[in-house]
Amino acid sequence: MATVILVRHGRTTANAAGLLAGRAAGVSLDQIGREQAAMTGDRLAAVPLAGVVSSPLERCRQTAQLILDRQAGNPSAPTDPDLTECDYGQWQGRLLADLAAEDLWAAVQSQPSAVVFPGGESMAAMQARSVAAIRRHDAAFEAAYGPGAVWAAVSHGDIIKSILADAFGMHLDLFQRINVGPASVSIVHYGVGRPTVYATNTDAGDLSWLSNGINSGDAPVGGGAGQTAK
Repeated sequence: MATVILVRHGRTTANAAGLLAGRAAGVSLDQIGREQAAMTGDRLAAVPLAGVVSSPLERCRQTAQLILDRQAGNPSAPTDPDLTECDYGQWQGRLLADLAAEDLWAAVQSQPSAVVFPGGESMAAMQARSVAAIRRHDAAFEAAYGPGAVWAAVSHGDIIKSILADAFGMHLDLFQRINVGPASVSIVHYGVGRPTVYATNTDAGDLSWLSNGINSGDAPVGGGAGQTAK
């Protein structure tokens, strides 16, 4: 299968203010977020991307554009609503410090599979739609460009954490053990037998080795020799 680079959007005005932005309109990257996304674009410039798929929310589209600006050629850049932020319902737009006092907060931390946000989405439904979308796009990129294709998905923290939990074979109730920072890069290869996670939450480092393709064979016992940069 192809290889997906999961990119969280850069820091936003809401992140800086401690607000849960959710799906609210008009939430854009702040200056630090633009710099973060540009640095991620610079890292990905060494990788010829088959395409970039983004959440339709502004902060992700801005991040995706900063990645595309540094790509040679003209990769596709569609948006997919299945990669959009969780629908936090009545929690949207509130301060995280205030939400931490809500009874539901404890369940979000320890048993997210049982959480349904008031007036919003369940976290289990969030994971199901986002994982299905990633696997659907991954299969499409492989069909169009071959098994060596590398593409990027630009999305949100909880979305990417839930995708990584699925790739790790972790129950959703453990996904809060994963951290995904602004403009971070995580890498998953969906092999024939299982997904393989090559990176999580990175904000530095050479990615040119992805241009060499990923071996979909058995996992090397003892860890192998690692990847070789171009």
